[in-house]
Amino acid sequence: MSKRSLLILQSLWAMERRQPDGIERSIDHNIAMIQEAGFDGISTSCTDPAQVALVARALAGSGLAVEGVCFPQTIDHLKNAIDLARDLDVLHLNVQPDIRPRRLADCIPLLEGWIRVAQDAGMPIYFETHRNRMTTDLLFTLDLLDLVPEMRLLADLSHFLVGREFWYPISDEDEALVRQVLDRTWAFHGRVASREQIQVEITFPQHKMWLDLFLRWWKYGFKSWQRRAHADACLSFTCELGPQPYAITDRDGKDTTDRWQETLLLKSLVRNLFEEAINGERPPAGNGLVA
Repeated sequence: MSKRSLLILQSLWAMERRQPDGIERSIDHNIAMIQEAGFDGISTSCTDPAQVALVARALAGSGLAVEGVCFPQTIDHLKNAIDLARDLDVLHLNVQPDIRPRRLADCIPLLEGWIRVAQDAGMPIYFETHRNRMTTDLLFTLDLLDLVPEMRLLADLSHFLVGREFWYPISDEDEALVRQVLDRTWAFHGRVASREQIQVEITFPQHKMWLDLFLRWWKYGFKSWQRRAHADACLSFTCELGPQPYAITDRDGKDTTDRWQETLLLKSLVRNLFEEAINGERPPAGNGLVA
């Protein structure tokens, strides 16, 4: 019997350390860590041919799935990204439209052009909700969705929470706006934000309310996706606990937590959440964070 499934990916960008000692792991080392930790795949940029070639070599024989990421400003930029994405056999391309028109009308030709190019190439694309992109504002993005119904989103809700600086607890009005986004979402990027900070430490007790909020939003999104997706569809969720300046650092420039350990915790929480949302199964007790 067909069954909807979840792929949990890890962002290669989030594997960067950016610590005061200046030590960075190789791509091969990072991909080995990701595979050994039980992730289903990676998320990586599809903009630089040399970098894509390095990632392709490191992935050879791993069986890991790949999400491509690109930042087009023109139609041709997306065509180039699609060509590189083919070298990685990506699941889809995550498009961050790197252009910031003030008028909705100026966005429509680009969105429709990108969608048309992707359809002609047989490449699924999702538009990420992200600051400093065409989708930087929640209300503007919802208006775009009304004008371009075929536009599919990849939801990184941390950007909208910070961008709109929602009060906590979330009002019914703001909750309804977020659910409109989730009802058009086909993939996820995951980190936990507060109303002031793009990425908070999920193991700190003072941040539990924000963790619980994101888990609730993601659960709603999983259920919404289930209603829209075909019977054997696969949903991707990318863990993206980024390096500084996303990660909060101490006075010495060091991360305040072990981001890799928090990433592994996030992976476990999301997998349990998906099982509960899709299959009605309760996650195992004992993580100490989720009621």
